[in-house]
Amino acid sequence: MKRIVFATVGSLGDLHPYIAIGRALLELGHRPVIATTDRYRAAVEAQGIEYAPLRPHEAQFGGLEAVAARLFDPLRGPAYLIGDMVMPHVRAQYADIAAASAGAHLLVTHPLTLAGPLVSLKTGLPWVSSVLAPISLMSCEDPPLLAASALARTLRRLGPRPCRWCIALGALLVRRWERPLEALRAELGLPRAVHPALLQGQFSPRLNLALFPPLLATAQADWPERTLLPGFPGFDGSAPAPEVQSALGDFLAAGEPPLVFALGSSVVMVAGDFWDKAIDAATRLGRRAILLTGGHWRGSLPEGIAAFDYLPYSTVFPHAAAVIHQGGIGTLAQALASGRPQLVVPLAFDQPDNARRAVALGVARSLPILSATPSRLVRELGALLGDTAYAVAAARIAADPRSNLRTGAARAAQALLGAIS
Repeated sequence: MKRIVFATVGSLGDLHPYIAIGRALLELGHRPVIATTDRYRAAVEAQGIEYAPLRPHEAQFGGLEAVAARLFDPLRGPAYLIGDMVMPHVRAQYADIAAASAGAHLLVTHPLTLAGPLVSLKTGLPWVSSVLAPISLMSCEDPPLLAASALARTLRRLGPRPCRWCIALGALLVRRWERPLEALRAELGLPRAVHPALLQGQFSPRLNLALFPPLLATAQADWPERTLLPGFPGFDGSAPAPEVQSALGDFLAAGEPPLVFALGSSVVMVAGDFWDKAIDAATRLGRRAILLTGGHWRGSLPEGIAAFDYLPYSTVFPHAAAVIHQGGIGTLAQALASGRPQLVVPLAFDQPDNARRAVALGVARSLPILSATPSRLVRELGALLGDTAYAVAAARIAADPRSNLRTGAARAAQALLGAIS
């Protein structure tokens, strides 16, 4: 029996893939451990997986909505994430990962658990890195879309050379951000890092798991060596309460398939008046709709519109006329598996790049959420629903074994076991 520790932080999209792989390891008779923020302890333990605490605790930063508002600030969000939420706490993160890894056979890190590789270097514990979305690979052969803006789209279209310049400039900034991490390396008696930990330094030479299917991003010459794409690890949270499931069933049975609006577990906290715009657009289109608001919105609902605080996406997306979502990688995985056409409304981080990849697959249209007026939502949804090519492509992608959510976790689990020397 192997003890495999996963260290992760972030939203549910940063947790669910590791729960999926952990469940696959449990089925094989092994002992997974997930080290993550205290908010997710119950979710981890509910799946029979051992939980280990990983600082910083979210309470240190105030309410989740205030944190989300700062994270999704288009100019200062990344600096807040790294400069305020990650770097000041790398010593605590190191201590927690080291404690969780005692007696382990393998450590698996998320891109933001930057102290994990140091634990491996100091103790000799085998280490595997993982990324959840193609943007984390920062390939200049397939330049990522770094923001939902015209400037970012223009830079991407210019090709590999400007991408390399941007990464080189970014590395200078990242080196400044990473001074606390370098200080910790020195205290531990470790040599200075060759590459920034947030860029090339995040990748393990043993194995890098890219937890998405090849249909979303094909291998590039500048990807890290030993990168494996096992597919999406499929886990979608706990089943809804019986009364919620009953209410969903009654609504679905009462009319034509609805539009389903969902913004993941983070953007939902900064959605503002998006739900009112969604209701307006659905009403103008004469369509029924379901809003998955995360409990962050309360308003009046016209006939034919239903709102739920939470539903596992797998219970509702397959019943949609179209799925409107923020483009987080976990949400995109469920949307692709549903076989329904999509309108992606990205905000920040990996979402714009994920959106352009969904568009390239022919299953989606894209509209930045900050530009999503009712009229534009009507126009984009009208085009999406009026062209059967989107629905045909969505059904084809869902039937592709490479996008099958049932196999990614098992493949990833087997790869991890193979990485233990």
